[in-house]
Amino acid sequence: MIKPPWIRSARRALLAAGATAALAAGLLTATAAPSQAATQGPCDIYAAGGTPCVAAHSTTRALYGTYNGPLYQVKRASDNATKDIGLLSAGGYADAAQQDSFCANTSCVITVLYDQSPKHNNLTQAPAGGAAGGPDNLANAFEAPVTVGGHKAYGVYVAPGTGYRNNNTNGIATGDQPEGMYAIFNGKHFNGGCCFDYGNAETNSRDTGNGHMEAIYFGNNNHWGSGSGTGPWIMADLENGLFSGVNQHLNSGDPTVTNRFLTAIVKGGPNQWAIRGGDAQAGGLSTYYSGVRPNISGYNPMHKEGAIILGIGGDNSKGAQGTFYEGVMTQGYPSDATENVVQANVTAAGYNSGSTSTGTLTPGSRISLKATTSPCCTSHYLRHNDADNKVVIAGINSSSPATDKADATWIVRAGLDNTSCLSFESVDKPGQFLRHSNYQLYLNTDNGGSSFAKDATFCPTSGNSGVGTSFQSVNFPTRYIRHYNYTAYIAGNGGTNAWDNTKSWAQDTSWLTVAPWS
Repeated sequence: MIKPPWIRSARRALLAAGATAALAAGLLTATAAPSQAATQGPCDIYAAGGTPCVAAHSTTRALYGTYNGPLYQVKRASDNATKDIGLLSAGGYADAAQQDSFCANTSCVITVLYDQSPKHNNLTQAPAGGAAGGPDNLANAFEAPVTVGGHKAYGVYVAPGTGYRNNNTNGIATGDQPEGMYAIFNGKHFNGGCCFDYGNAETNSRDTGNGHMEAIYFGNNNHWGSGSGTGPWIMADLENGLFSGVNQHLNSGDPTVTNRFLTAIVKGGPNQWAIRGGDAQAGGLSTYYSGVRPNISGYNPMHKEGAIILGIGGDNSKGAQGTFYEGVMTQGYPSDATENVVQANVTAAGYNSGSTSTGTLTPGSRISLKATTSPCCTSHYLRHNDADNKVVIAGINSSSPATDKADATWIVRAGLDNTSCLSFESVDKPGQFLRHSNYQLYLNTDNGGSSFAKDATFCPTSGNSGVGTSFQSVNFPTRYIRHYNYTAYIAGNGGTNAWDNTKSWAQDTSWLTVAPWS
């Protein structure tokens, strides 16, 4: 009989553990079918290894075999009501249907990530910090659909400006105390901003000096440190430095990693620390660095403070992006053997990409925007130029080059400024969004600032011409996305600018949301 792929993946992961077989035998029972929960969770494995979890966060599944509490809380825009999203069964997978039902016909954000450990170290909206204003944005609850064990679930989609924090924790390592942590990330969602982190940080949301943090970083920021290739890399954010190894610059042993689902590990103790990583869907872990602390003042001994952050830096730097599915922090320095068994548990959980909707204005969907009834342009689509960053309309058809089709395709995102509205991310230039500047539309990189967020947020309304949809600027509510002389603007119905001409205004500001060209 041919074994299903998930069984082969789990078997490969367990074999890769090698010397950990005895430990695995005591922790893992016979692997269940993907529709059932594992009998042991990662935190059971860490506890058996003598390094119990002191924080355990996930929006996708239980991290203890007996956990039966809430995973996270959502808040809907229609009435600001909240709901805890729980599990299908104890030790099992998220009940995503609860979210779908509660948030139907409105938008929702994730307000709380509950700590499944006995320490109750929940994560909530990050407050203002030293590096940037706040409080931070909350993640749209629908941006990161996945399946786990064959069940629908949602991750935490961190756009620039989004962040979670707990500055008043219980049991998290401080000073030079040993700890470990792992996280499962989307290895395809990253940027070079500072800093997409999960782990230990300052308790006052300020930069208090070298060695006051110990967190997993993921992205391709190379300002402080880097690994081989062009990134992204798993590195350690130790404050005032992203470290890929013993020195503060290039460490070629830390490779570029591109797994769709990525296991990222950082652990540290007195004058020792390590970076490990692997494919969260199959196989074992590799060690990218294991050795002494950096020989720079402040990092040996460490001065960890014990706050927990997700998606931001210790001082609330919030220019980064990424997606988080699950992660834990431990008391004590976990052995490689324990982590290898945790990795086997992760790969057996069965992470897979969720279905990507197309042609709808649901966040996460890919679309193209087609001009409607304007006499000039009914075969034209909103696209960005390749030669510059201007946004225009142009004719696209099945024979058009692939690059043109990609330029005319957008990913719908929850509004960067108002999650009840929308933003549009370029499909071929990730991290760059449709935004207005001096009324003209451009494609620019999200810098995490509030001004950019407003300029890149548009509220959908019924088409001004009676056809399709019109998109109202959130900060100039009398203006809508319009094409005029084949260039895109936000335009009012009458005014001193040429693009405010009332002729064909209703038709030029109405768009058809159609299946994506790319």
